[in-house]
Amino acid sequence: MSVVHLSQVTRGVALMILAIFLFTAMDATAKGLIDRYPAAQVIWVRFAGQLVLVLLILRHHLGPVLRTRFPVLHFWRSASQFGATTFFFLSLAHIGLAEATAIADTNPVLITLGAALFLGERLGPRRIAGVVVALIGALIVIRPGAGVFTWAAILPFLCALSYATSALLTRRIGAQESVWASMVYAALFGTIAAGAALPFVWTPVATEDLWRFGLIACLGTGAQLCIIRSFSITEAGIVAPFAYLGIVFAAVWGVVLYDQWPDRWTVVGALVIVGAGLYVWHRENRALRAPQP
Repeated sequence: MSVVHLSQVTRGVALMILAIFLFTAMDATAKGLIDRYPAAQVIWVRFAGQLVLVLLILRHHLGPVLRTRFPVLHFWRSASQFGATTFFFLSLAHIGLAEATAIADTNPVLITLGAALFLGERLGPRRIAGVVVALIGALIVIRPGAGVFTWAAILPFLCALSYATSALLTRRIGAQESVWASMVYAALFGTIAAGAALPFVWTPVATEDLWRFGLIACLGTGAQLCIIRSFSITEAGIVAPFAYLGIVFAAVWGVVLYDQWPDRWTVVGALVIVGAGLYVWHRENRALRAPQP
């Protein structure tokens, strides 16, 4: 049994890291588009693209997937995911990618505490230590009082709250339903909600930007698939600290795409974050390998 659990932890962590990598790539692409297009239009493409991709994949199996035992949970999960994307994309027009990601990446604290309070997951010293140390790393990056905390910083904080809610609801549904059910309902909700604003804000898309809109749809779909699967097979308290890697990835994308180089404190904070995530993964694996009484 411990071997099975160990394998699930490793796969859950790997899926979380891949999801965060894809999410930050999507956010970096979206930042360039939001400078030229309304945020509602970019958000709509993200969800409408996911809906099209999922429907193509499930074209012969859509009926069974849509039959759910958790319609209310799916609704609130979809709404919270839409909120997380919307708040974060809106923040990109006002603050830098790395700063917005650092603020939004306070969500592991909310996820870990929420999993203990609402899902009954164990809140042991290893998980608490990992979350606290990673949070310290995030604070090193954003350095409160250094000009990062403006009114716009409220938006990524709201993103963190929405993301944590989505993660806990995903964990609550768990492996009881197909991952594709969550993908369909989230995409449908986001497409309808963002689409309501399109008649008022639509801007013609330049030919050279079409591939960027398509990339956002593909990256968002892949990231959502990975993160749903991660929270479905692994306890939220284990994988949550790895979301802090988003700060590291965002800093890399900032350099590659926008020539925004991180300063030394960003590098120090990123190393602290990576160390905290590796510590949690290592200690959880050791605990699962240990002989059971």
